[in-house]
Amino acid sequence: MKKFILTTLLFSLLLCFAFAEPINLKSPDGLISLSFDLNNGNPTYGLNYKGKPVLEPSVLGFKLKDINDFGNKFSIEKSESKSVNETWNPTWGEVKTIRNQYNELTVTLKDNAPKAHLITITFRLFNDGLGFRYTFPEQENLQHFIVENELTSFNLNDDHKIWWIPGDFDTNEYAYYTSKISEIVSMAKKRDGAIFTATPIEGAFVQTPLMAKSKEGIYINIHEAALVNYPCMDIKFDVNSFEGTTTLASDAVGNKAYIRAPFQTPWRTIVVSDDARKILESKLILNLNEPSKISDESWIKPMKYVGIWLEMHLGVSTWDYAGSQSASDAGSDGKTVKKTKHGATTENTKKYIDFASANGFGGVLVEGWNTGWEDWFGKWKEDVFDFVTPYPDFDVKGLNQYARSKGITIITHHETSGSATNYERWMDTAYRQMNAYGSNALKSGYVGKIIPRGEYHDGQWMVNHYNRAITKAANHQIMVVAHEPVRPTGLHRTYPNFMAAEAARGQEFNFWSEGNPPEHETILPFTRIMGGPMDYTPGMFKIKKSYYVPGAIEQVHTTLAKQLALYVTLYSPVQMVTDLPENYQAKQDAFQFIKDVAVDWDDTKVLLAEPGEYIVTARKAKNTNNWFIGGISDENEREMTVDFSFLDKGKKYELIVYKDAVDASWDNNPEAYKIEKMVVNQKTKLKVKIARGGGFAMSVKMQ
Repeated sequence: MKKFILTTLLFSLLLCFAFAEPINLKSPDGLISLSFDLNNGNPTYGLNYKGKPVLEPSVLGFKLKDINDFGNKFSIEKSESKSVNETWNPTWGEVKTIRNQYNELTVTLKDNAPKAHLITITFRLFNDGLGFRYTFPEQENLQHFIVENELTSFNLNDDHKIWWIPGDFDTNEYAYYTSKISEIVSMAKKRDGAIFTATPIEGAFVQTPLMAKSKEGIYINIHEAALVNYPCMDIKFDVNSFEGTTTLASDAVGNKAYIRAPFQTPWRTIVVSDDARKILESKLILNLNEPSKISDESWIKPMKYVGIWLEMHLGVSTWDYAGSQSASDAGSDGKTVKKTKHGATTENTKKYIDFASANGFGGVLVEGWNTGWEDWFGKWKEDVFDFVTPYPDFDVKGLNQYARSKGITIITHHETSGSATNYERWMDTAYRQMNAYGSNALKSGYVGKIIPRGEYHDGQWMVNHYNRAITKAANHQIMVVAHEPVRPTGLHRTYPNFMAAEAARGQEFNFWSEGNPPEHETILPFTRIMGGPMDYTPGMFKIKKSYYVPGAIEQVHTTLAKQLALYVTLYSPVQMVTDLPENYQAKQDAFQFIKDVAVDWDDTKVLLAEPGEYIVTARKAKNTNNWFIGGISDENEREMTVDFSFLDKGKKYELIVYKDAVDASWDNNPEAYKIEKMVVNQKTKLKVKIARGGGFAMSVKMQ
C-alpha cells in the first residue's frame, strides 16, 4: 500500500466561540467544495460542484430522547483538517486497485447546556463526492442515550428528476419510479400488491440509494456507508422546498437507536458528477468502510452457480416435501390450488451438480432441502426451521460429498421466515453442520414480518442481526448471499465473505407479478448497486412463462441478448445461471457467453450511461487480457457505438458479439438473437443496434 498523509491543524481550542465565517473545504481536484457553518448555533453544510450548488445549506444534528438541552446553541470547540492519498486492493471487485484520496475536515461542537455535550462531525471530500458522519465522544454526561430523530437534511433546492422507490423499512422490492421530487406523493399511490411484506410510509418518503439529476445536468446520488449498530436511513421530502430529511427505522416502542458513547454513526454519502458514467465508477462508499477484518481470505472465491430455485417460482416443483405449495400456484386466499413435486431431491440435486461441473460453474444452490416449509408461508410464527434437518428425500451428507468430488460447493439455503430470534438460536449449529459437510457458501432469506415482533427489516436490531450473521459466517469460513436484508452500504470491504445481497426487486418478480419494466435494470446500478453487489439472477433463455403454464401472461421484460448483458452491467462476484439446465441445450451458442464471462475483474470502464435509459460497461477479467462488454436499453430501440479505445495499443482481439436479432423485442420476439465474429483493435468503433428492452454482450479476447 502506498500512502501519503499530510495533517495540518487549522483551528485549535477555540472554546465557546462561533466562527464569523464558514469553514470551507475543497476536494483534491478542486471541483467540489464544502461549506460548514453555524446558523444561530445550529450546524449546517452546503455542497457545490464546479461552482454550481448541489446542496444548499442543509441541517445537521440530532434530537435525543429525554435530553432536551442537547444541541442548544452549538459553538466550535476545535477544528482539524488533513489530506489522505492512498491505494488498496479489494479481495474481489470491479477493479484491481482503488484510490482513496480525500481532504478531511473534523469539527468538534459543544452546546451551551448547563452540563455541556460534545459531538464531532467528520467530512471527507473526495473527487467524486462527500461522506460525513457524527461521533459522540466519550463524556461523563452523555454515556447511554436514545436517538429520537436524526436531523440530517439534503437540501436539493430544486425540483430534480429522481429515480426512486417508496419509503419502506420492511422491503426494497418495488419497481422504480422516475419523476420529479414534487410528484413523489402522487406517483407512490401506485403500490405493487405482490410484495409480501410491504409497509410503505405514507407521504413523500423515498429510500436510498436515491439518484437525482438537476436541470443543469448534475447527477447526485445520496446513500450511506458502513451501516453498523444503527437503523437504515430513508428520506422524507418537502415537495415545496425540495429539502430531504433523514428518517430512521424505529423499533417496537418507537425509538430509533440505543447508543453508548463513544459511538460513530454510518457515513452519509453524496456522490456527484456531471457525467453519469462517473457515478457508476465511484468507489466513495467502499472507501468509507473499514479494511477487511478477515486475515485469511483464501477461501473466499467468486463464482457462477446454478440451482434448484427457478423451478419453484415457475410452479414446476415446490419447496415443501409434501409438494403442496408453490409461490406461483398459491391462490390469493393463500390456499393451494395445485399439487406439485418436491424440488430438492437427491436425484434432482445430482442433475444440477453434474450440469455445474460440465460447464465450469462453482456452486449449486438448493432451496427447500430442509424441513419446515409446510409451516411457514404467510404465518407470523417463530419456530419454523431448524436449518439442519433435511427432508427424507435429500441426502445432505452424500450430496455434499458428491459435489466436492466434482469441484462444486453446495450453496446451503437458510430461509429464516423473518424469525431472526429463531435463527440466532440455530446459527452456530447450522454453520458447524455446513463445515462438517463441506459447504462453504450460504444463501439466507428473511421473507415475512420480523420476529422479534414490532421490529422492521431495516431497524437497529435487525441491522445488528445481519452483521452478526456475516461475522459468524466469516468465523466459520462461509460466504454469504443475503436475501431480504437491509440494503448494502459497502460492508463487503470489511467482510469480503459478504458476497452479495438481494435487497431490491429481483428477477423472480417476472414470474408471479406484473414484473420488472424494461428500464428496471438500467436504474439498479445507479441506485441499489451503489451500496454493493446484487444477486439479481440473470441468464433467462425461456422468456415467457406460457412455455410452462399455458395461457400465463407473465414474462421476463427483456430479450435473451439483454439477459447475457446483465452478467456485465449488474455487478456481482456471484452470478446465478438462472434458467433450467435443459433450456440452455438448444441455444449452446448463446450459452457459451455465460460459460465464458468472468465474475472477478481487474478493471471496469463505463462506456455509456444514462439512468433509466441505457448502460454500456466493459470489464477486464481478473489476471487476463480478456474483456467482456454488456450493453442494455430500456423500452426504447437504440443504436449505440462501442469505442474500443480502452484496449491495448497495437494488439488485435477476437470479438464475439451476441446481439438482438433484427426483429427482436422484449414483448413480441424476445428470444431472437444473432452472433457475429470479427477482429478489432484499439481504433475500432462499432455500431450495435439494440431492440426494445434489449441489449448486447461481447467477448473480447486478445489474439
